[in-house]
Amino acid sequence: MDYRETLNLPKTDFPMKADLTTREPQRQAHWLKLGLYELLHAHGRGRKKYVLHDGPPYANGDVHMGTALNKISKDLVMRYKSMRGFSTPYVPGWDCHGMPIEHKVVEGLPTAEKQDRMRIRQECRKYAAKFVDKQREQFKQLGILGDWEHPYLTMSPEYQATIVRLFGELALKGFIYRGLKPVYWCTSCKSALAEAEVEYEEHTSPSITVRFELVGGWPEALGARPAGKIYVPIWTTTPWTLPANRAVSVHPDFSYALVESEGDYYLLAKELTEANFNQLGKPYRVAAETPGRNLEHLKLQHPFLPLEVPVVLGKHVTLEAGTGCVHTAPGHGQEDFVVGKEYGLEVFNPVGENGVFTSAFAEMQGEFVFKANPKIVALLKERGALLHVTELKHSYPHCWRHHVPIIFRATEQWFLNVNREGFREKVLGLIQNEVTWIPEASRNRIGSMVASRPDWCLSRQRSWGVPLPIFYCRQCGEPLISETVFKKVEELVRAKNADVWFTPEAQSVLSSDTVCAKCGGHEFRQETDILDVWFDSGASHAAVLGLRPELKFPADMYLEGSDQHRGWFQVSLLLSAATLGQAPYRTVLTHGYTVDGNGRKMSKSLGNFITAAEGIKRYGGADILRLWVCSENVQLDVRSSDEIFKRTVDAYRRMRNTLRFLLSNLDGFHPVQAVPVRDLTDMDRLILHKLSILVGESVTACDAFDFYRFFQALHNFCSVDLSAFYFDVLKDRLYADTVKSASRLAAQTTLWHVLSHLVRLLAPVLVHTADEAWEFMGQQGLRDEKDPAESVHLATWLTPPKEWTDETLAVSWERLFEIRAEVQKHLEEARAAKVIGHSYEAEVTIRARGDKRTFLGEHARDLAAFFIVSGVQLGDAASAGADLQIKVEASAAKKCERCWRVLPSVGAHADHPTLCTRCHEAVTPAPKAGK
Repeated sequence: MDYRETLNLPKTDFPMKADLTTREPQRQAHWLKLGLYELLHAHGRGRKKYVLHDGPPYANGDVHMGTALNKISKDLVMRYKSMRGFSTPYVPGWDCHGMPIEHKVVEGLPTAEKQDRMRIRQECRKYAAKFVDKQREQFKQLGILGDWEHPYLTMSPEYQATIVRLFGELALKGFIYRGLKPVYWCTSCKSALAEAEVEYEEHTSPSITVRFELVGGWPEALGARPAGKIYVPIWTTTPWTLPANRAVSVHPDFSYALVESEGDYYLLAKELTEANFNQLGKPYRVAAETPGRNLEHLKLQHPFLPLEVPVVLGKHVTLEAGTGCVHTAPGHGQEDFVVGKEYGLEVFNPVGENGVFTSAFAEMQGEFVFKANPKIVALLKERGALLHVTELKHSYPHCWRHHVPIIFRATEQWFLNVNREGFREKVLGLIQNEVTWIPEASRNRIGSMVASRPDWCLSRQRSWGVPLPIFYCRQCGEPLISETVFKKVEELVRAKNADVWFTPEAQSVLSSDTVCAKCGGHEFRQETDILDVWFDSGASHAAVLGLRPELKFPADMYLEGSDQHRGWFQVSLLLSAATLGQAPYRTVLTHGYTVDGNGRKMSKSLGNFITAAEGIKRYGGADILRLWVCSENVQLDVRSSDEIFKRTVDAYRRMRNTLRFLLSNLDGFHPVQAVPVRDLTDMDRLILHKLSILVGESVTACDAFDFYRFFQALHNFCSVDLSAFYFDVLKDRLYADTVKSASRLAAQTTLWHVLSHLVRLLAPVLVHTADEAWEFMGQQGLRDEKDPAESVHLATWLTPPKEWTDETLAVSWERLFEIRAEVQKHLEEARAAKVIGHSYEAEVTIRARGDKRTFLGEHARDLAAFFIVSGVQLGDAASAGADLQIKVEASAAKKCERCWRVLPSVGAHADHPTLCTRCHEAVTPAPKAGK
């Protein structure tokens, strides 16, 4: 007889090999046909809403690993909340306007059409729509669940109309003004930039010290004026801004020294005197000193222009570097502009939109500013004004799109006033008191940014975006600020889209009686600038949360990368606070950047950049990428490498194998056969206790959005509690006990509870694999009758019964695990010494005394199975020696041909002489009733 055929061997069609790259698209197609998102939405009716508002990615290029990290993180949150009983509508969106798209489009246009605004806008719209469709499919491949057929697009007429409405509200409330101010300017974009569009990168600049000769005035506090020439030295890393110099700033409270060196005199901060003259290699002596306030209004000769400039006071001056005397060009710096405004200085800007000098500085007209630096230095040297020159490698602002150094340039722009009637303080109050920031350090980060930020420059000199809805009087240039006009523009844009602004039809919103409030003029022209694209995305609280009935305001969560503290998080907060008086979000969760295995930023130039689609193909499936995100602390920078993904794949295999073991050993079992907890073995009840703890830890971790802690607990349960212990011990009971024996049903009951919970716990992460297992549960009759048949994603997490938690049992078994570890050491030694082969060949004798002897006696019936040996003999330890003495011997009994255990009962049954008593019962037909 082939006894193997009598064993209850595992049986399931759930495949061992995941083959995710084949099966995931099939499952996604199944979800689409099923209408899974719509079903989930229907199931959520009547439940409390949880709204995570999607920060819109840019509609350009392929989805990369950083974007995958972001979208998967959001999906983890929403799927978890869904499985905790919330209604979780998720509306994805795209940022569609802006310079990168416009730049790509203009590059491809014929020369004759490169200045055709309407042609540019038409092609930009097509370009953005193409990448919306492309990225949508790539997000779906990651298993992201959302309303993909109805996303929000910042270029849709409804959205654009909302932007117009918001701008009008802000203008009417007095937040918007037009003014001449220095702004970040990209010479490649040929446009102003907002603070959020500026990134800091390493840059090498000339570092020069220049002397301005004193030509007028003298502070009495310094005593009699000396006979030699007197200079005020300044330090700068932007020589190209010197043509715009209109003053030198000193700090009113710092001490300034009059220093004599080689017959000349210098006025500079006393604290910086030694460093400067050591750098110059010149001897010096301090002749006198005075507070900076006494230097105010001194007159200095510009080093190369026929111009006298004053010494002014400014508290922006520091002692961190330089001379304590600061070159001040109101046309090229915000702090310079503020000081210049106080002193009535000229706001001079001799630089054009393309970064070259205009005729206003004729000596270098047509020269690009950064290329002009050496020529400015040479000019200073020629005039005897250059004291020192070197190079400085430092962090310098760059355009976030073109990655080129930017300049500060004074131009007429539209701004949002962040200081209007305590508005900045209002926003800081919301940050401190109304929002939960994860991690907590984010609160101070965004708070410090808002506290120091300048007014928001809203206007851009480009074509592809939402127009600034402003008319100007043709006669006097006064802007028209009218609630009626704003409303009509909003309605026109909603009906036609924002392109209409750049056509004559825009004039139709002006009635015949529209007049200029300043001069009474009747003719108006449209503004040609567009709004900063950050205004677009920042308006999403109104255009999406405020308009989509399935959503709500404020959102429960915004979740983006840490760079959004000065980007989307901040602009959304500013616009919401200005128009509605509250934050648009309750919680803000920030994740780090995706970096390679060495911690380097991922980029094409470094050769470590891969798209999400390439990641799916390289590492074997979207579920692998999802498990990677879940396993990492995303609040820090997240590393991505082949080695890291190898570990992720190993973890996935362990979890998949766990599901397969559960399904295969539940073949033939039905939930109605489940036995009460009281009828389970201690070992079974221990696993239910550990399962209950796992569920609790999972809820705690996921409620805190610490999904990596959830992964650690889940992985530990699968690999340690189940695979390394319970499954290993359980195989004998499952395979060799009689099919319907109480012991085997107890084991299967435990496995069924584990499977029912585990498939749900895995569902937010391994979305395809968990749903595949759910399908097989249905095929094997393992789902509860109340479970949704269509998908595990319509189910909710289960709450373990209180009776599963048994701390007394757990503590007791911890002691047994300690003893097991000692027994296993002795088994390994016996195996190494060729005393035994398999542990089933071992007979273990344990001698103990006192409490340990009593404890082992209480668990005597579990020990052989727990140690996976054929027998355990207990005895009393001698009074001398260790209180636990272990001896391993080869059993003298015979090996059962069916279960392989070595037991004394083998040979006791003539009809099956090679079987033990248990196996004999399993293969012997039960007597028929009445016989």
